[in-house]
Amino acid sequence: MIVNPELVGRVFVPTEPYLVGREKIREFASAVFATSPICFDVAAAQAAGHRDIVAPPTFPVVIQELTLRQLLSEPDAGIDFSRVVHGDQRFSFTRPIVAGDELTATLTVASIKSLGGHSMVTAQSSIVGADGGHVVTATSTLVVRGDE
Repeated sequence: MIVNPELVGRVFVPTEPYLVGREKIREFASAVFATSPICFDVAAAQAAGHRDIVAPPTFPVVIQELTLRQLLSEPDAGIDFSRVVHGDQRFSFTRPIVAGDELTATLTVASIKSLGGHSMVTAQSSIVGADGGHVVTATSTLVVRGDE
């Protein structure tokens, strides 16, 4: 199945706000084996100049997943999730994510390329705070395997 090339440039509706909790950060930090005390201890984070504990740099995938769910469920996308492999992940931060942030994400399909019968879909999720200020852009490339 071919991914619909008309998806390129499509912008999805913003996600519902996601309130970043301390325990979510601590759980995620433990899961990725983060060792920095600013990910676990409020006093350490505040001593480092943050208002609360700081999420590890890969935490934005939690919010980006909400936008990718929109893309994968798009009726005209032509994406069979059972054929999807995660190809690449990048983050471009304006500031760290900290506990108490209320984040909203908007997904844009940046590109679709065909390669050897497979499709590579690059999607960018712009994540902003409650004030509308940019926090991070999460860029994922999904490989949609072609028919065998």
